[in-house]
Amino acid sequence: MTPRLEGRTAFVTGAARGQGRCHALTLAAAGADVIAVDLCQDIGSVPYPLARPEDLEQTAREVTALGRRVVARHADVRDHDGLAEALSAGTAELGPATIVVANAGIAPMTPGTDLAQWRDVIDVNLTGVFHTVEVALPQMLAHGAGGSIIMINSTAGLNGIGGPGAGSLGYTAAKHGGVGLMRAYANLLAPHGIRVNSVHPTGVDTPMVSNPAMQAFFRSGAGRANATTNAMPVGMIAPQDVANAVLWLASDEARYVTGVALPVDAGYSNKK
Repeated sequence: MTPRLEGRTAFVTGAARGQGRCHALTLAAAGADVIAVDLCQDIGSVPYPLARPEDLEQTAREVTALGRRVVARHADVRDHDGLAEALSAGTAELGPATIVVANAGIAPMTPGTDLAQWRDVIDVNLTGVFHTVEVALPQMLAHGAGGSIIMINSTAGLNGIGGPGAGSLGYTAAKHGGVGLMRAYANLLAPHGIRVNSVHPTGVDTPMVSNPAMQAFFRSGAGRANATTNAMPVGMIAPQDVANAVLWLASDEARYVTGVALPVDAGYSNKK
């Protein structure tokens, strides 16, 4: 049986670890070659360590072990031109990317009025998604074969989640903005056969959530009020649960699915 994504190339941001690595590996296992990008350094306002170069190298090794080609590059989604250069390096070797997974994100949930947290989370989680789509579009349109753009969002994009901190409020604002961005792109790109959707997970067991800073937020008053309380009897879900939805949206099985904000949240949003 031919793999579902045989002959396609996927562009994945935030691919060094966590959800991003899982998305890259799941798409590779389905037959796609992968352009994997990640910042691979800390951002000052984020109170937990971000991925390192060796994390991205590990993602590349695991994609290769699946028998697929991979181009891994360091790039900051806040930097349009740098991200475009990383994508160009990948497409020069692997061909046009018809699958785009805008996954890179941060969650600076420290209480207080740190305006750097607001700026950084908006820049990464909203402007970074815009940059990811914009750098991918010219080669997708020139290729003329349609495609699938998948924005990794959050239950915070569908609900009023947020503590008193500038970073927490910025996170929810960015994720809500991402839904509007997804819907606008879905309408704009539908005539070109390019589908645009977002995936909204509940808490996912990744380094972004499973770290002391985030656990301190969950223990705080605001954190307890907004903590993940899923309808189904599960706390955090696994990255693979989200990647399975990404794979479906990337495949021809979802060929007429566009403009959808898809919860993978164990019923969290349904309780609100």
